[in-house]
Amino acid sequence: MTNFSLLNEYALSLPEATAEPHFDKVSYRVRKKIFATVNPANAFFVVKLTVMQQSLFCKWDESACHPTPDKWGLQGWTRVYFEKVEEDFLKDIVKTSYSNVAPKKLVEKL
Repeated sequence: MTNFSLLNEYALSLPEATAEPHFDKVSYRVRKKIFATVNPANAFFVVKLTVMQQSLFCKWDESACHPTPDKWGLQGWTRVYFEKVEEDFLKDIVKTSYSNVAPKKLVEKL
């Protein structure tokens, strides 16, 4: 399974998660709130973290994930490179992002 396929499968397995177009990307949403985006042609995906979570995940390996290189990065949006992360890390960071935007009742189902 490719890492894009893994991301897609895992993101859509989360309660009430959907995949919808977002400009040239696919966005993963829960109740219309975006928790991840990906352009399958790129080598990375982007997730929504808190600034503290971003700091902790990025300390693991800045070549694997880092704040997006724009104002969104200052708000927690984090770029994650498919080839640099293992399956467990990918799932953990996507679940964290989902938990940041999903209603508490849905997060409790995890």
